[in-house]
Amino acid sequence: MKVFIKLTVIFLLSVCSAVILFCLSLGFIVSQHAQNPEKSDVIIVLGGDNGLRVRKGAELYKAGYASHVILTGIDERFYHPDHPNWRERRMIALGVPKNAIQVDAKSTTTWEEAENTSDTMEEQGWKRAMVVSDPPHMLRLYLTWSKALEGSSQKFILVPTNPIWWNPLFWWNNEKSFQFVMNEIKKNLFYAIIY
Repeated sequence: MKVFIKLTVIFLLSVCSAVILFCLSLGFIVSQHAQNPEKSDVIIVLGGDNGLRVRKGAELYKAGYASHVILTGIDERFYHPDHPNWRERRMIALGVPKNAIQVDAKSTTTWEEAENTSDTMEEQGWKRAMVVSDPPHMLRLYLTWSKALEGSSQKFILVPTNPIWWNPLFWWNNEKSFQFVMNEIKKNLFYAIIY
């Protein structure tokens, strides 16, 4: 009986340790596919942020990584091409010429962003895109874009922003990063089932 209790305690401690280790590593898991910028045809600046992604996209453009930018996440119900929205205005203010910026106002999900960008790349003859988003978004982006571009010659590079609230080891210690990681875990599970 003592051996059984000892083995049970060892088993439970092992399971608890594995769960704790997994939870602590979630920050690294969701951000693991982040890459360094590379010369590309287009920079895709995903929506859903407060301007950090726009700033990163403008930095990449000004550094000469690509000569075209696509802004996504702009609601077509409120978008008027002759009246740039705040993201376009900020990008222009950061030094990106208006004629280098395209707007994808049709995409409402990460999946649609990948599919619509792939279509645009096909139409324009572009082969490589840099996709800009926040670090905890990288796993879902990698899985989504891999699937959406599967079978094509198009390539993508995931370039993260550098938010002050992000730390992959202590992601749970900041309210914003905690919520982001929890949402990404849910969304990754949802995408795995739907797509």
